Formats: sequence, structure tokens, C-alpha cells
Amino acid sequence: MSWIILLLAGLFEVGWAVGLKYTDGFTRPLPSLLTVAAIVISLGLLGLAMKELPLGTAYAIWTGVGAVGTVIAGIVLFGESMALLRLASVALILCGLVGLKLSH
Repeated sequence: MSWIILLLAGLFEVGWAVGLKYTDGFTRPLPSLLTVAAIVISLGLLGLAMKELPLGTAYAIWTGVGAVGTVIAGIVLFGESMALLRLASVALILCGLVGLKLSH
């Protein structure tokens, strides 16, 4: 169950990272409120996952899911670059995440 909680924490990290783009420097109330809520939920879920998972593994997977998800969201939502080197770098992060899961 802790792995599912950790994945959800990473997805909420993607949510707040994307949300930051919509807050316009925290000048827009609703996006700002939703972004802060996503931050709180993400950190809360990370803390729950760390009850059973090692610190280094949990934190690395949380940030990795957030990083990969944010890159994908940037491509889909904001038309960001799909350069081969960028996508290959994201694939390397994914390989690292799988390696951490398999080594646990």
C-alpha cells in the first residue's frame, strides 16, 4: 500500500508544479488555493509512505515521479520541447525509478 501512496504523492507533486504555472505568482486566488492544497496533500502522502519505505527510496521516487510527470504535463499542456535528448533523459529517470523499486 505504501507504494500506491507514494505514487499518489508524486502525482500530487505534478499537480502542484503545474499549478504554480497557473497561479501567476500567487496572484490568482483559485489556482493558488488548489496549488497549496496539492502541496499539502503531496507532502502528507509522502510522509505516510515513509512510514514503511526507506527515506532515500521514497524521496527519490517522489521527486522522480514528479519530474517525469511534470515534463509530460509541460509537453501536453504547454507545448514544451520533445527533443530527443530531453526524452532520453526522462527515460533514464524512469529507469532509475524502476531500479529503486526492484531493489527494495
